[in-house]
Amino acid sequence: MGSMEAKTAIADKQVAQPKADGLTPLLREIPGSGQPVGDGHGGKSRQPVAPAPAVAKSESPQSRTLPTRKLALGAAAVVALLAAGWYGYDYWTVGRFIVSTDDAYVGADMSIIAPKVAAHVASVEITENQHVKAGDTLVRLDDGDFTLAVDQAAAKLATQQSGLQTFDAQILAAEAATVQARAQLDASKASLVKAQADFSRTDALAQNSYSSKASLDAARAARDSASAQVDAQTAAISSAEANVGVLKAERVQSERLVKELDVALAKAKRDLSFTNITAPFDGVIGNKSVQVGDYVTAGKRLAAVVPLDKVYVDANLKETQLARVTAGEKVKLRVDALGSQTIEGTVESIAPASGSQFSLLPPENATGNFTKIVQRVPVRIAIAGADANGKLRPGLSVSVDIDTRDSTAATTQHASN
Repeated sequence: MGSMEAKTAIADKQVAQPKADGLTPLLREIPGSGQPVGDGHGGKSRQPVAPAPAVAKSESPQSRTLPTRKLALGAAAVVALLAAGWYGYDYWTVGRFIVSTDDAYVGADMSIIAPKVAAHVASVEITENQHVKAGDTLVRLDDGDFTLAVDQAAAKLATQQSGLQTFDAQILAAEAATVQARAQLDASKASLVKAQADFSRTDALAQNSYSSKASLDAARAARDSASAQVDAQTAAISSAEANVGVLKAERVQSERLVKELDVALAKAKRDLSFTNITAPFDGVIGNKSVQVGDYVTAGKRLAAVVPLDKVYVDANLKETQLARVTAGEKVKLRVDALGSQTIEGTVESIAPASGSQFSLLPPENATGNFTKIVQRVPVRIAIAGADANGKLRPGLSVSVDIDTRDSTAATTQHASN
């Protein structure tokens, strides 16, 4: 009995100890919190651990990110509002007046170099992409045949000019013969007067039997002969004058032949000059297709000269964009080959018809089914030579922005008036 009571007293003491310390049996302390929890086994409780000293609670990362995110969203909203306002202002003041298209290309009035005469190529003075000046020699053709043609034409002309001098001498001789015939006519007329007087005297004497019949017959014959001489000299004068007229007509014919030969000589010289093919204006050589020794005929393409300082832009605008486009309006050009560089231009003219009207087979919308297609009209844009600066090449793609504010303002003012 005594041992049983002792065990009971010890158990009571062990159980009472936690109560004396203010702790709940079968509880353990939560690490870092100072709160007791069960040991999960229903057995003995562990010795409680003393709570850690109180430390200030630190701010979590989420709580720190929230104000920063709100500031970023607010700033983004402000920037978006400013951008929208700026875009709206720019559209209202500028953008709605801009007519744009990317269907535009650089062009130039290039010249195709071709010979006007057929000959062998003697020398080629150019290379591909070479800059040339107006009048520079590009190609030389063999000029042997053309030199001979010039010499032949010159010789024919000289011969005919000598013939003119012969006609001049013949005309002078014919005119002198005419003068001589007139003098002989005067002499014949004087002889006729004397013969008529002798016949009158002899006839009077014969009627009074003072002269023989033979003397009268002789006087009559002399008179008739003098009269015949007058007629002969008159005919000689007519013949001499006619001869002069014939010679003068032949001289005119010869003179015209001289002019014809002179033209032939000029043509021969011109053909000779065509053997030296020159540049028609300043530019750059392209598409060269000629070599020494080639036999070229008239019209064969040898090369092209491109005036890079006189390029332009053809913008193909939709018909719905042409209402406010007029000549003289300012244009901004962006060439794909030049990156972000902007070139200034001016609307020069608008084509008289849409591009489809100049095609090989223009559309005929009055037949068959019809589908409306927006047409495009070429607009020529002039570029200042300084802006082009030799960088633009025909065929390059261009984006065009035409500023129509001037024409819109003029239209508004006209409508208000």
